[in-house]
Amino acid sequence: MRTTQELLRAAAGAKRALALCGTEQKNRALLAAAASLRAAAGEILAQNAKDLAAARGQIPDTMLDRLALTEERVEGMAAGLEAVAALPDPVGRLLEERSLANGLALQKIAVPMGTVAIIYESRPNVTADAAALAVKSGNACVLRGGKEAFGSNLAVARALRRGLAAAGLPEDAVCLVEDTSRASAAELMTANGLVDLLIPRGGAGLIRACIQQATVPCIQTGTGICHVYVDAAADPAMALDILDNAKTSRPSVCNAAEVCLVHREIAPAFLPRMKARLVDERAAKGLVPVQLRLCSEAAAIIPGEGAGPDDFDTEFLDYILAVKVVGSLEEAMAHIAAHSTGHSEAIVTRNEAAAAAFAAGVDSAAVYINASTRFTDGGEFGLGCEMGISTQKLHARGPMGLAELTSYKYILRGAGQTR
Repeated sequence: MRTTQELLRAAAGAKRALALCGTEQKNRALLAAAASLRAAAGEILAQNAKDLAAARGQIPDTMLDRLALTEERVEGMAAGLEAVAALPDPVGRLLEERSLANGLALQKIAVPMGTVAIIYESRPNVTADAAALAVKSGNACVLRGGKEAFGSNLAVARALRRGLAAAGLPEDAVCLVEDTSRASAAELMTANGLVDLLIPRGGAGLIRACIQQATVPCIQTGTGICHVYVDAAADPAMALDILDNAKTSRPSVCNAAEVCLVHREIAPAFLPRMKARLVDERAAKGLVPVQLRLCSEAAAIIPGEGAGPDDFDTEFLDYILAVKVVGSLEEAMAHIAAHSTGHSEAIVTRNEAAAAAFAAGVDSAAVYINASTRFTDGGEFGLGCEMGISTQKLHARGPMGLAELTSYKYILRGAGQTR
């Protein structure tokens, strides 16, 4: 077992070699890693079964869904590697080119970040996704997963490393931290000179700790208090379909809806249909009903638990939905501005002016008109798998794909100029 510092130094060596690899070699490595994942599926699923057995009763059921792997999910990881191999190489892109007054020819070129560290929880698919994006963008990655997924992560990382080695790339382009204590996370956060970019993927506590404690460059990702606003001019059937998908298709992910805002004009007709769809019909089908946390005005229309003071500021990651009646589009946007984490928001409306005002006035990474928030995802955006969803504005915003894992440098060609 190597220490975290030893892994960081190994990754530093690998990043120099990886930065010089051509597109074809990186693509061959990704395809070899995908084949290695498929070959190791039995080992990966066996380790995942052990992780799941140990985690039951220790983490919520919705988090167990994030942790669980199946043959289909392992195949999805392998397919994700292949999809990234098929994407254009972001390294070496000419971002700008011009001649200066002094005769120097200036070029601005995309280059790898270097070593990217990722701290994440519960989701072993992140191991494969992060490795794929890092390798294609010419970066080494140091992965630090949660203890609840350690066996799964280790099996995935070993398979990936075998694939890289088979294609002639350094294994240490993908390193998994084997120390799952808080100390190893703190080491990554403060590894100045060894970590070029830190990306946390997990709950609000993890992200807050990284933002507050990191002395290396850090991207704020993930926490999603996502809103669906049902406008007075909404198609009720469409709104129900969108809200149902946004809340129940996979409630444990950051792009799931946590808050529904309903215009006062449509609330008396819409809210009973919403309760029937999300609560009564789901219960009748043997599905988990959504627990509604209602503002006082909504509670006067349908039965449900009253919303507490924190319910409109909580990422539930569960079958829970906070519901508020608003009097106007402006009130809906003001509520979102006050309570959103800047992830994803949606409006359902047939009014083009309202849609345009919402799109212009809501300051989140992704704004949807008549569509579910669940599309905020690298694969759905055509970026392949993703490193996370950035909810900040500097450097990267929204799903982080290959381009967001590059920086740039200037190359200036002269003919003997001096200053």
